[in-house]
Amino acid sequence: MDLEDPRYAYMFGFLQADGHLASGTGNKGRLSVEINVRDIAILREFQQLTPYNSSITERVRSTNYAERHHSAVWTLCDREARAKVNDLGLPYGRKSKRITPPRVEFSRRDYLRGIVDADGSIGYTGQGLPFVSLTTASAAVGAYLCRYAKAVTGTARRIGRNTRDGVYNVVYTKEAAVQLAAHLYYPNCLSLARKSTAAASLASWERPAAMRVRPPGRRWKPWEDRTLLNSEGTTAAAAELGRSEASCSVRLWRLRTGQVRRPEDLPPNP
Repeated sequence: MDLEDPRYAYMFGFLQADGHLASGTGNKGRLSVEINVRDIAILREFQQLTPYNSSITERVRSTNYAERHHSAVWTLCDREARAKVNDLGLPYGRKSKRITPPRVEFSRRDYLRGIVDADGSIGYTGQGLPFVSLTTASAAVGAYLCRYAKAVTGTARRIGRNTRDGVYNVVYTKEAAVQLAAHLYYPNCLSLARKSTAAASLASWERPAAMRVRPPGRRWKPWEDRTLLNSEGTTAAAAELGRSEASCSVRLWRLRTGQVRRPEDLPPNP
């Protein structure tokens, strides 16, 4: 499995996000992917790409989300094939928090497209804004998408775990979403047909004339935090720092409640 080949890079990203590698007694085990039957075509692509015997089956069962869920399952049991994907970074058993981008050379945008196809969403919000999002339990994968997308779009994102379920939600909207979707879903790339169609639909979006462009965020510096903490109030601090009073109020609350580190708690500059 050469991950510099765009097809295998995509496939590996998809397997990391939606696949399951199980071990059995002795040398037994299996690699499987179960997805909605509407996406069965991608499993057939995987089957053709894999030089080992594998099978695709369908089943209908009741789940927490639907009384009748029709799914397709691709299963591969070959020991050598399982060893290869495991060596590349697909762990056995529960792996959602443990997956990381490959440590070998790989086609980056194709790998990320596989991740987004499996665990992401593309489309328009209820307000008609284009978006590309990823939900992942892996800090490494979430951070990698942020770094890569910043290089492509110039838009920075900082990830943080959702307090409700402990996952990361990375979302790009407007121009950043349009640029990222066009970059990941290039013509004739291997992908879920419905995601590719959704990505193509974003290209027609144009910012309404009345929608202002929000300037990039301005990071708080330690000296600004010290000024804010020592100030008589947020109004005076806002005037001195050239920031809005609302911004100063939120930052002060975060400093006092431990949401962010106080300047005296930060390590000294080297």
